[in-house]
Amino acid sequence: MATMAECRSALDRLSDNLAGADGDVRAAAALDRSLSCHIKDLDVTFTGRLADGRIQVLDTVDGPPREKAEIRLAMTGDDLVAMVDGDLNFARAWGSGRVRLEAGFRDLLKLRSLL
Repeated sequence: MATMAECRSALDRLSDNLAGADGDVRAAAALDRSLSCHIKDLDVTFTGRLADGRIQVLDTVDGPPREKAEIRLAMTGDDLVAMVDGDLNFARAWGSGRVRLEAGFRDLLKLRSLL
């Protein structure tokens, strides 16, 4: 099971990957939205913003998110690490229910290029 430090590191690497992306991925990451990522097996939520093409983690709270972020992710720590490492395809994980992504319809359309 991935630790909290490994999950935080994975989010930082994902942020770096988004910041260095080009084209459609860069455009999708250019949203300015509140973000939460609930790590189900650790029962912890990272909260922050997706802004300027980066994920900015601002806080970590125990349990599920207390406030509804505009973009909400939920998964296990192992799945987060595997996705960032390239060992787990996001679209397949989302389609199979291993990863949950919730957002407004417009944001989902923009974020689809990340899939």
